[in-house]
Amino acid sequence: MMSEAVAQFPIEKIRKDFPILNQEVYGRSLIYFDNAASTQKPQVVIDAISEYYSDFNSNVHRGVHYLSQKATDAFEASRETIRKHLNAEHVHEVLFTKGTTDSINLVANSLGQGLIKAGDQIIVSHLEHHSNIVPWQMLCQRTGAKLKVIPMNERGELIQEEYQKLLSSKTKLVAVNHISNALGSINPIKEMIAQAHAHGAWFLVDGAQSIPHQKVDVQDLDADFYCFSGHKVFGPTGIGVLYGKEQILEEMPPYQGGGEMIAEVRFDQTTYAGLPHKFEAGTPHIEGGIVLGKAIDYVNQIGLDEIAAYEQELLHYGTSLLKDRFPSFRLIGDAQEKTSVISFLMGDIHPYDMGVILDKLGIAVRTGHHCTQPIMQHFGIPGTMRASFAFYNTKAEIDQMADALERAQNMLS
Repeated sequence: MMSEAVAQFPIEKIRKDFPILNQEVYGRSLIYFDNAASTQKPQVVIDAISEYYSDFNSNVHRGVHYLSQKATDAFEASRETIRKHLNAEHVHEVLFTKGTTDSINLVANSLGQGLIKAGDQIIVSHLEHHSNIVPWQMLCQRTGAKLKVIPMNERGELIQEEYQKLLSSKTKLVAVNHISNALGSINPIKEMIAQAHAHGAWFLVDGAQSIPHQKVDVQDLDADFYCFSGHKVFGPTGIGVLYGKEQILEEMPPYQGGGEMIAEVRFDQTTYAGLPHKFEAGTPHIEGGIVLGKAIDYVNQIGLDEIAAYEQELLHYGTSLLKDRFPSFRLIGDAQEKTSVISFLMGDIHPYDMGVILDKLGIAVRTGHHCTQPIMQHFGIPGTMRASFAFYNTKAEIDQMADALERAQNMLS
């Protein structure tokens, strides 16, 4: 039964905030179910981009003139907004990056400068996006460290007993996603962090998929690093955040050099700026940083608890509908704890073929391996169709997707 909170969720008002949802694709109203890849932007975010370039476009931190001061104030106010959103202890623990991938590479490259050595072990999981696998493989190749992998079960859940067996005094870092982008599985991150810390290891959380769907408290989690991308949380592309504990960030050397990250440059020696600027070389993505704060404010005005409840309603409705309607429906990833992602196949039909037909019917889903080839190899499949829901989606749209799937199945069978 639908809860009262879900019944009162202001879906019609929210949908009006997203102008892109009003358009037609191939003569049909757009249905956008590719939110795990990138979310759409509310008008307040679009307006904030225009306002920055129209009213106070200027470089930050380096100018005494009015526009530079105004841009700097807005940029740093956004950093504080994000600090509060994550409940970080210090604002200088919030670093602006290009996104989750850039954040992970920052950590990997910095730790590779003497903090991770031959014989150390790095643990990742079978559920990871390629961006949380490849940088660690590259680090191991450079340093002689060893990469270990937490296996998963057939439901798409990490096998916690096997994780505990992998941990040892040699473990230097564990890097695991909070939520799987391919399957929607929610990992027990808080418990996993505590177990890593018991062995003296750092823990990095890929939070790209969790930030849009649930509250995140980095102090409660005790995460050493937490990263996410702006475009996943209704903000601009090319901007993201790396949270790191102050003590660890102070210990880490910068991995990019240039303007902004220095205290003093001499030909015989350069000294580096303090946090966060030590890791923010060059002119930052100023507009992106400012507008990301606006996107976070928008989400908080709706309420993450309300968003989570509504999206869970969509997940349960969509999963039950597809299971009941299609005998050929095969759900890939049935974790007990998961977010609003349905990753699936329809019999022996290739997901790409289904996706092309759905596109012609105005429905945007993702098909393929979702940058998680090890997951697909585990299940012995080429990829899946993935319908990922955001709080601006509706049950009526899910009904239309089911109708489109039936039509596509009839055409391809």
